[in-house]
Amino acid sequence: MNRYVILVSFIFLFLSLPSVAQKMDPNNRSVTLLIPASAHARVTFGAERLKQALIKAGYQATIGQGKSVTGSQQIVIGLWSDETVKKLAAAYWYTPEKDLAKESFSIRKDARNPFLIAGVDLSGVLYGCLELADKVTASGKLPDTINQHEKPEMVLRGTCVGIQKPTYLPGRDVYEYPYTPETFPWLYDKALWIRYLDMMVENRYNSLYLWNGHPFASLVRLKEYPYAVEVDDATFKKNEEIFRFLTTEADKRGIWVIQMFYNIIVSKPFAEHHNIKTQDRNRPIIPLIADYTQKSIAAFVQKYPNVGLLIALGEAMEGVGQDDVDWFTKTIIPGVKDGLKALGKTEEPPLVLRAHDTDAPRVMKAALPLYKNLYTEAKFNGEALTTYTPRGKWAELHRTLSNIGTVQIENVHILANLEPFRYGSADFIQKSVQAMHSIYGANGLHLYPQASYWDWPYTADKTTPRLLQLDRDWVWYKTWGRYAWKSERSRPDEVTYWGTQLADKYGLSIEKGKDVLEAYEQAGEIEPKLLRRYGITDGNRQTLTLGMLMTQLINPFRYGLFTLMYESEAPEGEMIIDYAEKDWKHNGHIGETPVQVADEVIEHGKKAVAAIDKAAGDVTKDKAEFTRLKNDVYCQNALANFYALKARAAVAVLRYKYSSDVHDLEKAVPLLENSVKHFAELTNLTKDTYLYANSMQTKQRKIPMRGVDGTYKTWEEMLPVYQKELTRFKHVIDSLKSTPTTAAKQTIVLKPVAVTLQRPQVESYSLEKGQSVFVDTTATIREIAPELKQLKGLKLAKAKLQSERTSLTFTTTQPVKLLVGFFTEKNPNYLPAPELETDASANDYGQSEIKISNAVLVNGFPPVNIHAYSFRPGQHTLNLGKGACLLLGFMDGNQEIPIFDAAGVAPDLAGNKKNIDWLFE
Repeated sequence: MNRYVILVSFIFLFLSLPSVAQKMDPNNRSVTLLIPASAHARVTFGAERLKQALIKAGYQATIGQGKSVTGSQQIVIGLWSDETVKKLAAAYWYTPEKDLAKESFSIRKDARNPFLIAGVDLSGVLYGCLELADKVTASGKLPDTINQHEKPEMVLRGTCVGIQKPTYLPGRDVYEYPYTPETFPWLYDKALWIRYLDMMVENRYNSLYLWNGHPFASLVRLKEYPYAVEVDDATFKKNEEIFRFLTTEADKRGIWVIQMFYNIIVSKPFAEHHNIKTQDRNRPIIPLIADYTQKSIAAFVQKYPNVGLLIALGEAMEGVGQDDVDWFTKTIIPGVKDGLKALGKTEEPPLVLRAHDTDAPRVMKAALPLYKNLYTEAKFNGEALTTYTPRGKWAELHRTLSNIGTVQIENVHILANLEPFRYGSADFIQKSVQAMHSIYGANGLHLYPQASYWDWPYTADKTTPRLLQLDRDWVWYKTWGRYAWKSERSRPDEVTYWGTQLADKYGLSIEKGKDVLEAYEQAGEIEPKLLRRYGITDGNRQTLTLGMLMTQLINPFRYGLFTLMYESEAPEGEMIIDYAEKDWKHNGHIGETPVQVADEVIEHGKKAVAAIDKAAGDVTKDKAEFTRLKNDVYCQNALANFYALKARAAVAVLRYKYSSDVHDLEKAVPLLENSVKHFAELTNLTKDTYLYANSMQTKQRKIPMRGVDGTYKTWEEMLPVYQKELTRFKHVIDSLKSTPTTAAKQTIVLKPVAVTLQRPQVESYSLEKGQSVFVDTTATIREIAPELKQLKGLKLAKAKLQSERTSLTFTTTQPVKLLVGFFTEKNPNYLPAPELETDASANDYGQSEIKISNAVLVNGFPPVNIHAYSFRPGQHTLNLGKGACLLLGFMDGNQEIPIFDAAGVAPDLAGNKKNIDWLFE
């Protein structure tokens, strides 16, 4: 074809679009948005948002559907494959980009030619409309020319809402919350959902995760199990209506709804009907439960085929084993396929496998031949935000998941170290998202609320009416959404962008807006550094902002130290106990040290306070919220000083562990005194501003104090604990100075109790040196804590312990505790110690805390830590998992067990025997 023919062809196309081809008069304030005649709701929604932005900017904007309109400027909107778009693109040489990724869009306008918003798919069209609307809102007018093409970096960008509560419902266990108006009135608030979904689409989120233990019994009926439904007929209809409303409105905004559930949990009426527990981590897979679960999933998929599923294999069933593989491939995937078959559909809804307490690579290897539309998801920094430089085994797991060939999603989970204070460090968040790509190889984001996850939709702020997370934490959602879309943005541009956002929020100049950003970013370093260098765990059993006990700083292993946090979720560095030992031995220090962090967080606090104070006098908008933000900065400054001084005091105390010089203890006194003063300051700053520090108010919470019935959730409750700790310390120093030679620790012998053991039938043995501990090995006790000498151990076969779940059924006429010894080495052959990071039921019997560390040494085995399982009078069945352990006998349930490291039995894990917890207890 020659050039003449080509020219004639384009003239013809040009003339075939008479209204579109009109000259675009910049002074013409009449604009028509032209969309296809049968436009999808997503396109209509985007066009409507653009129309509203134009009207607000002073334009007369209308939407023309399927036909052109003369006498106005026009914006052609649609897919690149739409006929109208193709004609316009051809007429004006608007060519699609080579990289037409999902959700990508182009906005074009050359000289006086018409506008074109074209997307590779419906979401791309939507985002193109929103992008142009944002530009109109920012500048007050349509741009004269534009040539913009964008695509998201992350395939999935999602937020989550927990349909759960801060405390258990009566008669129920963890995660068991039926969907009812009484428990979740906000769930049925359509206006609130619209506001939330609008926030999501404005920040370019495309997935919404709903978290619940067992949602199926609130949403579907099964003809085989009609008694399994947990709600009445009226509520069931409300649930159907709100779920359909939510999914419809979400789809309109390009948002994929994903229902999460735990395994294995059954509904309460189902459990009662069959006389079983709703959940039991160590229960084997039985046909009844598998059939019920498979049919529940099938009914859900049949009823809601466009809703995805997020599966948590761990926590409520035995983790990391063949059961996980079998459950996923023989129950869950068949359930989804059954639902599709009933619908007559072949298109697979997406399934997201949560890589928590399971061997996800192994499960995926077995699942991919059966099902293709799979994703994986794992926690970014555990249940906290600690670093943007993850490393070690955790990083290796993420890279392994990313290399499977499916999309790996990064879960920013719980944020137990941040709540309840506001967090908005754009710098920290941007670097975190970049690390998700560069270190983990991930391509998806799953974002938890910044605080008060268990108390959705409210924040912990003490206000009337209560604040909504949606409003208070706008900067949290906006920041993660911005960088999930595109993380590679220049730092100077980002400072200007966020300075402008904050200036608009509080009626400030751009420079003062940057001061607010500086306060956010300086404060935003404090909690991550504190937890990764001083903390016990990245899990929500620790509430960082309530402080830590001295014994938790000087003897963290006693509290079930989660070492992965130090090895993978922090830069290379030292714990306090490591630092003190190296300091005593004059060894060189490695990486980030506790003393370094103490200095740094104090400096961050000073700078944050100075920056927020600098902006405070110029605030003209939303003054009440700015006052709350300012108070949060002051709180974080007080928290930084509390920890920094207490950490330095801990270093001085640990020196005494080596020196036995009371002067080392005296050096810690003024540090600890000032630390308590700063906590008193924190208490004053929070007593009238916050309802609580942590939204999880159940027995799972352990640090700094055990949370029972909603206790120890405020700073006012913790201040007397720290004051008492200081008083005790001073008293002990005085005693040491007056009586330098301390009396030997008095042994408190644990009292045995006889129970009737129904199964298994086993022989007992005395807890003394030389006694064998297994019936099928010659392994004997080498050393044992004298506190145990009156108890009788239960002798089982090591091979059977490793190959089968251990189950004990017994009857007792009085309260008892069963002492279970866990080998300290993490090895598949040993029963894992109760760990709330992976097992939500790990404290159902009060067993999560180590009672006596290094209590037993068995020849050829690692040291043994003792945990205690408590039982009331009656008959009980205790199911333990697979793995070797020691059953060290039953004792009086009313007797308190002294908590300590068994000095002289084995070195503690810091490398020495001397226990100094008694200085503070």
